[in-house]
Amino acid sequence: MSSIGKGTWIYKLIDRQGWSAAQAHGRFDGAAIDLTDGYIHFSTAAQAPETARRYFAGQADLLLVAFEAETLGEALRWEPARGGDLFPHLHGPLDPALAVEIRALALDADGVPVIGTLRS
Repeated sequence: MSSIGKGTWIYKLIDRQGWSAAQAHGRFDGAAIDLTDGYIHFSTAAQAPETARRYFAGQADLLLVAFEAETLGEALRWEPARGGDLFPHLHGPLDPALAVEIRALALDADGVPVIGTLRS
């Protein structure tokens, strides 16, 4: 499925060490969950806070990396996931040079990453 609009931003939550390695190699093949599932998981602006709460609580040194969806090409597919929502999944390697914003995330008092306001 593909239904992205021009200028749609999507987000990858990743630990700083993993992102640094991707930048050094010029390629990101995915975190452990991505490799298991066969694609790189992303979230929209609306989905990112729940993704952070469910899967990244308690993880320090976390980054939120933004991409313009259209730059990821045909390998990006919008597929049903959590609650039937369409999530962006990249079926192939990610070029870290395509990142448009990188934001360090703090944890709130409950250990949940604080996402803040995101561009859709």
